[in-house]
Amino acid sequence: MSSFVTVGQKFPEFRKKSVVSLEKGKEFQEIGNDNINGKWAVMFWWPKDFTFVCPTEIAEFNKSFSDFTDRDTVLLGASTDSEFVHLAWRKDHNDLKDLRFPMIADTSKSLAEELGILEQNEKIAYRATYIIDPEGIVRWVNINDLSVGRNVGEVLRVLDALQTDELCPCNWNKGEQTLTSQMEMA
Repeated sequence: MSSFVTVGQKFPEFRKKSVVSLEKGKEFQEIGNDNINGKWAVMFWWPKDFTFVCPTEIAEFNKSFSDFTDRDTVLLGASTDSEFVHLAWRKDHNDLKDLRFPMIADTSKSLAEELGILEQNEKIAYRATYIIDPEGIVRWVNINDLSVGRNVGEVLRVLDALQTDELCPCNWNKGEQTLTSQMEMA
């Protein structure tokens, strides 16, 4: 059993080929820690390209892209498929043609393995989501089983709470009072 990167730990060093565009000659770019250092980041993983649940999640993250940029947060998607499979899928699937975030190719599976999110039998990534702070520390991890899509709204809610740097109660949403502000008023 491999170790698991969790809350409070440094996000691993990585540098991976990624699909960033459908424009000929500009499809690929190396993406790594230098793209997120000093910034909030959300990295979400899906098991396989050309499947059924995955594009619903990827499309939903893309619909919410400006919500992440409004929060000065870099959005990154990743799987263990190659950059060429990512590119073919983007060209093939209407909901993926206009993605505004990179699709990271962890072909060697080294980053997924270091994170501890490789499914044992098929050696594909679980549906894992990481919120990483500007110092590179993991502040939130959520991992779903292969068959269940995640909730992008919940990722944004937790990101909002973490960015307040205050105590936030259960079901807290942006704009509501934090426990810190309630204690200060008392």
